[in-house]
Parts: sequence; structure tokens; C-alpha cells
Amino acid sequence: MKIFSPLYARAMHWARHPKAPWYLATLSFFESVFFPVPPDVMLAPMCLANPRRAWWFALLTTLASVIGGFFGYLIGYFAIDAVMPWLKETAYWPAYSTAVQWFGQYGFWAIFVAGFSPIPYKVFTIAAGALSMSLLPFMMGSLIGRGIRFFLVAALLAWGGERMEALLRRYVDRIGWATVAVVVVGGAIWALS
Repeated sequence: MKIFSPLYARAMHWARHPKAPWYLATLSFFESVFFPVPPDVMLAPMCLANPRRAWWFALLTTLASVIGGFFGYLIGYFAIDAVMPWLKETAYWPAYSTAVQWFGQYGFWAIFVAGFSPIPYKVFTIAAGALSMSLLPFMMGSLIGRGIRFFLVAALLAWGGERMEALLRRYVDRIGWATVAVVVVGGAIWALS
């Protein structure tokens, strides 16, 4: 059953849209503050669709994400009391608690790791502001962590280029169904443990 092939074709079509870089920057900014979808989902097909501009897309994603992270920092710094009731009711609360603990132990390295990894960066930006982390280490950790992540994605996909796009197009349905199976099995194991 070919469900993922049309989705892949649509993603590649959108990735070639003239305004795609603006959408990427907007997504990157808002993901750093509150939006749950990581910019990688748009960055990846854009790098595949136009490998020669991959470095530009990675830079755009990094800068927009760090600016969004700064906005999240300001929310934490100036409005943590207003945000806290909402935060406690969301699935982000455990991540926020972890962020507070990590900042106490690791400081700069906490924001660096959050910027690079799939940990919710947005929660760490708010926590950094709420804990009044020094702005320069916050910005440097964000810039380095986010930059490494997005430039790595861009490099891998630009390197693969048209060959990888053709390979993905050929096997996207198998990869999609395998991913669904892994998620279902992982969810079942987690629920049973």
C-alpha cells in the first residue's frame, strides 16, 4: 500500500517552492519557542531538492532557530510566572524539570546539548531565561548546538543529493512502514514495561 510515496512527492514539491526558505525560517523560529515540529522535516527535503543551496538552508535554519531561542529566553526571563501554569499542564513539564536540573549541573553544556539533540530545545530556552543564565553563553551554546545539528543534516543530504532523492523515492514506502512498525513495537514495549 503506497501511502508514503505521495507524501514524499508532495514534500519534494513544497521543498522547491520559491517561498520555501521563508517557510523554513518561520518554522525554525517558532519551533524554538513553542511549535512541536522540528525544522529538520523541512530542511531535509529542501537540501535534497536543491543540494547546491544546502549550506544556505542550514545557515538560515540555524539563525532563525537561535533568534527563536532568544525569544524563548525572553519569555522565561520576563514571563515565567505567566507561562508556568500552562507548562505544568503540558507534556513538556518533565523536560522543563530536567532542563532546570541540567542547568544547575552543566550550565552552558545543557543548552548546547539541547540545541544539538532531539531534546525539546524550546523548553531549555525558556528554562535558561527563567534561571537567568548569562546571555552570551546561552547564545553561543545555542548557535553552536543548533548549527552543528542543521549543518550536519544539510551536509548529509547534500552529499547524497539526487542519488539519495532517487533512492528515497524508490524505497520511501518500505521505510515509512518500517518506521511505523518500530514506533508501534516501541510503544507496546514501553506500555508493557
